[in-house]
Amino acid sequence: MEIRIINGSHHALPCYETPLSAGMDLRANLDQPVTLQPMERRLIPTGLRIALPPGYEAQVRPRSGLALKHGVTVLNTPGTIDADYRGEVGIILINLSTVPFVINDGERVAQMVIARHEQPTLVEVSVLDETERGEGGFGHTGV
Repeated sequence: MEIRIINGSHHALPCYETPLSAGMDLRANLDQPVTLQPMERRLIPTGLRIALPPGYEAQVRPRSGLALKHGVTVLNTPGTIDADYRGEVGIILINLSTVPFVINDGERVAQMVIARHEQPTLVEVSVLDETERGEGGFGHTGV
């Protein structure tokens, strides 16, 4: 599959860091560093615009290293980029730590996973089929 991309950033195109990576790292495209204060959220630009084929989405996910080491994560996880969106890919980051975090130009701030999806037809019914689990949820198994 090929995805058309406009690279308006001053960085190389996103790529897979290892042969079996599911996500491509997305980099901040900044004129100057951005400081995220504790509990602050910001839209971080990437300079990228993509055109996905029908039936696909791009999921924007956190980078585990930023989350573990700094408490910085993607707020709407996963963020979805629809196949008909042509605007700039932006990353909504939040600092969940107790100390400020500086985002520098070119820093890897998120990852993007391309995924196939379907648009099912919803069929309204008055009764659903029964299962062993039924309505049990939210820890109902005691585990």
